Amino acid sequence: MSVTAEQVRELLLVQAVNDALHAELARDPSVLVMGEDVGRAGGVFRATAGLLERFGPDRCIDTPLSEAGILGTAVGLCMEGWRPVCEMQYDAFSYPSLDQLITHVGRYRWRTRGAMEFPITIRMPYGGGVRAPELHDDSPETYYAHAPGIKVAVPSTPADAKGLLAAAIRDPDPVVVLEPKLVYRTARGPVPEGEHVVPLGRARVAREGGDATLVAWGAMVPLCERAAAALAGEASVGVLDLRTLKPLDEQAILAAATATGRVVVVQEAPRTCGIASEVAALLAERAILDLQGPVLRVTGYDVPYPYWQLEDAYMPSVARVTDAVRQLLAF
Repeated sequence: MSVTAEQVRELLLVQAVNDALHAELARDPSVLVMGEDVGRAGGVFRATAGLLERFGPDRCIDTPLSEAGILGTAVGLCMEGWRPVCEMQYDAFSYPSLDQLITHVGRYRWRTRGAMEFPITIRMPYGGGVRAPELHDDSPETYYAHAPGIKVAVPSTPADAKGLLAAAIRDPDPVVVLEPKLVYRTARGPVPEGEHVVPLGRARVAREGGDATLVAWGAMVPLCERAAAALAGEASVGVLDLRTLKPLDEQAILAAATATGRVVVVQEAPRTCGIASEVAALLAERAILDLQGPVLRVTGYDVPYPYWQLEDAYMPSVARVTDAVRQLLAF
């Protein structure tokens, strides 16, 4: 169904997340939201504002400060037919829940031979650039993408923030949705009203280009768009927004590599064993004859996420991305 201008609103990314939660709780009475400060406070980023007042304390639940407890409770709720949406208040706060995620959540469908679904959605703000204290900035996508049975989605636009979250909530499997806090209140764009679903596993061409392709996700997508614009006088550079890290849209990645022959993958996470490495391996295995140079990676560094004074030096920048593209063009 086509969407008219009257059915679209301009929203910030965090407002689109809130819009998705309101729409999905209204659509399905088995959906509930739980987490630290999600109810009376409306979430530290206001992503859950208004849910408690509209849907009541049985469907918008303030939990104790226990990420393992939040996810463990969600396992029991799934067994009773609920579709819980768990908020981890910050990315690095989520690590205590990894035991539940890896040991239980990702395995139950396999353990029951498909008899039991576990439609748990785990939302969390992620990434740096907001001058936050230690353990409030991280880029942990690899942990979740590596866990069998878990899907991982990362929006970069308000429309995708709403659509991917809706798809995650409706999915029969557990889905981790990483919301880039850097663009929570800087990314503004058109968002369809009412129900809006963006299928998991489909990448998006954010910018067309014929000379090189930048592959990114989350807050690195607008960064890559700025880098591509900075190179406009030298080369035509496209940007591919993965949107979903598991499952990866392998066909879109291969098509982009075939079209330009030059690929730079940009991630905020540390370099070793990141999603950028997975993309590079895919291209080495299945597109090596289409490449005109090596697949380059622009990444964070293999260090703990630094304090805010060094944050800009840690994160990929327009200069680092344009340097990589120029290196490929000269190869």
